Parts: sequence; structure tokens; C-alpha cells
Amino acid sequence: MAKTALVFSGQGAQYTGMGKELYECSAAAKAVFDMAEQIRPGTIRQCFEGTKEELSVTINTQPCVFITDLAAAAAVAEKGIRPDFVAGFSLGEIAALAFAGMLSYEDAFRLVCKRAELMDQAAKECPGAMAAVMKLTPEQTEEICSSFAQAYPVNYNSPAQTVVAAAADEIDALCAKVKEQKGKAVRLAVSGAFHSPFMDSASQGMRAYLENVTLAEPQIPVYANCTAEPYAGDYKALIAEQINHPVRWQKTIENMVQAGTDRFIEVGVGKTLTGLIKKISAEVSAVNIENKEGLDALV
Repeated sequence: MAKTALVFSGQGAQYTGMGKELYECSAAAKAVFDMAEQIRPGTIRQCFEGTKEELSVTINTQPCVFITDLAAAAAVAEKGIRPDFVAGFSLGEIAALAFAGMLSYEDAFRLVCKRAELMDQAAKECPGAMAAVMKLTPEQTEEICSSFAQAYPVNYNSPAQTVVAAAADEIDALCAKVKEQKGKAVRLAVSGAFHSPFMDSASQGMRAYLENVTLAEPQIPVYANCTAEPYAGDYKALIAEQINHPVRWQKTIENMVQAGTDRFIEVGVGKTLTGLIKKISAEVSAVNIENKEGLDALV
């Protein structure tokens, strides 16, 4: 039987005005934004009016993208669509956990604010950079990274796209080596080397924070970035380890397809995941919901 999955976008695709149309057309989405505003005043203004520079700062990016993701999912649910599975890319995984009932929306938002703070601090303490490597296989990218002292494949996005993290003084040489091997490397506009050992202190900080957080059993299976399998075992460890371990997105989508998913709905900011899913499997449909037009078309 065909199944539907919601996938929650990560940071990187943020833009001024994200979520505004959903706020205006969906009572469920509005309630999510209003909740965030009570906890972190100014969040709505940042989403709707924040400059590109303001929204690029990690401590702003993560709360704003998270709340737009969750609001979009609430708007989809308001229309009667119930997913069989959920997953989120990096930050989006926390929104997926909240939607699946493992955390209250309030607790999830507070966790994201803490996560952003920890990752921002780690990025300042251990400066690094990231680049998307295209036209090469993951194995080729791994081999290139192995020739540098501090370079790591961190996002396994699709058969021909792998994001790498590296020391700031190595990233240019790494990109040059990618070009030598007929690949393409594009530097990413991010403030740190996420999902790598550069984030070890942030992961440790999240472990400590989670000691006082209660997690419920998921009401919908949530696929974890670290394992590409549904959450199982030590939930808190998976949340903390996600910060300094690779995002296995390609394998996650392949496993969801294997489990019967033939329709993916990306909720939140941009179309990045929709594009990646289409590159991973030509047998499934994928659409994104980030505004009124997309929501109406879906329904």
C-alpha cells in the first residue's frame, strides 16, 4: 500500500518572509508561530522581515527555520493529511520529532534555541567551512577528504552530491582537488563546520541539556539522520550525536521508499529536499509546501 512521508527542511534555504503566507492562511500554522513568539519574542519579525544577514546567523537561523517547518506541517495536518513516516534534514529532524509527538512543540522550540546556541559557540571555538561536492560519487569525495588533516564528508545528499566540512585553512585546497578530479565544489554560506568533529563540544552540550528533557514514544516513525533508520534505542543519544555526525539523507530516503513511501511532502523552507529526493528515486513523487499556493495545490 502506498505511503506518504513528511520531510522537514534544514537550515541554508532561509529567506525573508518565510512562513508569512502560512501564518495568514492557516490557523494551525499561526498557532505554531504565536507559540514561538511567546518563548522567543522577535521570532515572527525575523521570519517575516529579517534581513539575509540577520537570518544567516545560526542563533537566528535555526529557531526561524524550525518554526517555519513545524508551521507548514501543522497546516498540512490541518487539511487532513496524515503521514506514515517523517524525517528531517539536520535541524529539520527536531521538527520531525515534535510533529511525531516525541516532544511538545514548546520543548522542541526551546531545544532548538539551545542547539543553535551550542553550535554557534562551537563554530566560534573551532572555525571551519563547508562545501557541496557535485559530479563525484560519495566514495570519491571520501577519498579526497582522507588526504586532508581535517576534512570530513558530512551530508550524504544524493548519488552525486556530498557536502564536506573542513578546517578553514583547508577548504580552498579541497575545492581545488575536487575540480582536478572533474567534480564541482561550491562553498556554502554557513557559519561553521556542522555534522563534523568541529561540533563535538556542541554535541556534548546537547547531551547535558537533554538530561532534563522528557521524550515520549513517537506516534509516527521518525527516521534518524545518523542511522537512516527509524528512531530506536537511546533517543537522546541520537539527538546529540546528530550534531557531530553525518546526515545520511540518501540512505534515509532509500529506506523510506523501501518501506513503501511513494509520496514525499517537504514542509518548511525551500525546495532543497524535494530536488534531492527526485535525484535519489525517480519512482516517487515529491512536492514542497512553504506557502499558500503549495498548500492549496496539495489539497
